[in-house]
Amino acid sequence: MNRIRSLAVLAALASSALPAAAQTPAQTATGTPKVIGQPQQPRVVPSMIVLNAKGAKLGGGKLVLEGVSPNAIIFADRPVRSAGHALTTHLLEEWSGNDSFAKTPPNATVSVLMKAKAAVVDAVVVLKSPKLEGDTLTFDVDVLEGDLVGGDGAASVFTDIINLPLARRTSHRGAWYHGSNQ
Repeated sequence: MNRIRSLAVLAALASSALPAAAQTPAQTATGTPKVIGQPQQPRVVPSMIVLNAKGAKLGGGKLVLEGVSPNAIIFADRPVRSAGHALTTHLLEEWSGNDSFAKTPPNATVSVLMKAKAAVVDAVVVLKSPKLEGDTLTFDVDVLEGDLVGGDGAASVFTDIINLPLARRTSHRGAWYHGSNQ
């Protein structure tokens, strides 16, 4: 009986100490937190972005994407070969404040199908100041070359490199970009 009582007392003491131990990180002899294994830092992966839309018009310093997809494709080239999606609304936040595209607007190639000729027209632009209203996305642009004259079909915007963490998370975005390696 004493043995059972002793085990019960030891179990009670051990269980009451567990919550405190779980809240306190292991300490080294110098009192600094002990790190077990390698800390995982988010890997920044240069990534390309593709926006798709039902159509695009270029003129007067504006690029207007009509029927823009609610999400964009993001992918990284070799050696990472990561791919994923981002909500278009979240992607547009890259142009606000001091985020990467606000400091240095990206170049992009805009490709639009010509339905009757089964051809494509292209323009290279610098994308600035996006405005999304419903499914219409308008950018202020500097046209570097080309035009979209005759383009009356689906459009794709291929945006140059952005440095995104492989798994980017913020409190208001949740899982914004989560890639899969192949």
